[in-house]
Amino acid sequence: MSSVDTRTGTDGVETEVERPTESVAERTETCPECGARLATDPEHAETTCTECGLVVTDRHVDRGPEWRSFDDGERGSRSRVGAPTTRLLHDKGLSSHIGWENRDGRGSTLSPRQRRRMGRLRTWDERFRAKSHDDRNLKQALGEIQRMGSALGLQDEVRETASVIYRRAQAEDLLPGRTIEAISTAALYAAARQMDNPRSIDEVAAVSRVGEQEFKRAYRYLIRELELPVKPANPQQYIARLASALSTRPETERQARELLAAAEGTGVFTGKSPVGLAAAALYAASQLTGERLTQDAVSEVAEVSTVTIRNRYKELLELHDGRTDT
Repeated sequence: MSSVDTRTGTDGVETEVERPTESVAERTETCPECGARLATDPEHAETTCTECGLVVTDRHVDRGPEWRSFDDGERGSRSRVGAPTTRLLHDKGLSSHIGWENRDGRGSTLSPRQRRRMGRLRTWDERFRAKSHDDRNLKQALGEIQRMGSALGLQDEVRETASVIYRRAQAEDLLPGRTIEAISTAALYAAARQMDNPRSIDEVAAVSRVGEQEFKRAYRYLIRELELPVKPANPQQYIARLASALSTRPETERQARELLAAAEGTGVFTGKSPVGLAAAALYAASQLTGERLTQDAVSEVAEVSTVTIRNRYKELLELHDGRTDT
């Protein structure tokens, strides 16, 4: 609210000036009836006299945070907003979602009639969330990326990057002639390489719904058409995961990294599988540190043959012995 004051300028012309209207509590800090001190009650949004109880002002605006919580998770997080948008959902998480638990807000089980009604609402909700053909394809592809990413232990950042790659492929009309599963697998593999958290082709093919050859063709196609900046995988990127699976000692993992660092630039990496080199480095490091690792155990974890480990680890040890001698 505001009031109007009339002011006279230097030229003798009267002008009207608006000024905000102050409440009684804002004009004075004492009670207008008895002159006692005023107190503000934030719970009831009132300013009252501490002596006579006169309500001087009411309906205060609470400018503090509005904490609302409906379960233990929200109560602990103290969040005032919903979930953030994400590219892992075809609608970026902006649409509605009806949960599949047949319980009401108090946790009570729904009656059979209410369950049938909620089932119909869920059906229509799903239909409206993905109305077009492109939305349904995108929803299926992002579901595949989520499933494979979870099976491979990839972080949400890698899955988000994979969803961006798939959306680019869809926007540039690269999907005709190729299956959704093949393109989504290729997008996830490329994203893992880009985010320096690679997985081997065998690992990705094991959780994919398409064959290895179809997945490879789709990957090469995406790299070429989208011009994705994917660097060659470095064996160092596989060391931590293999060492964790083998429960090796820290000094063995450190020695394996030193062996690979010494081999860089010598041509040993040329044309070799990075997973095989990482597995061979761990086995060679175990020989140097005295840890008892078998080729069969390393081969099973890395999913490479024992012949590969045997050939590669000898090359790494020869380089190490040559540098030690010099």
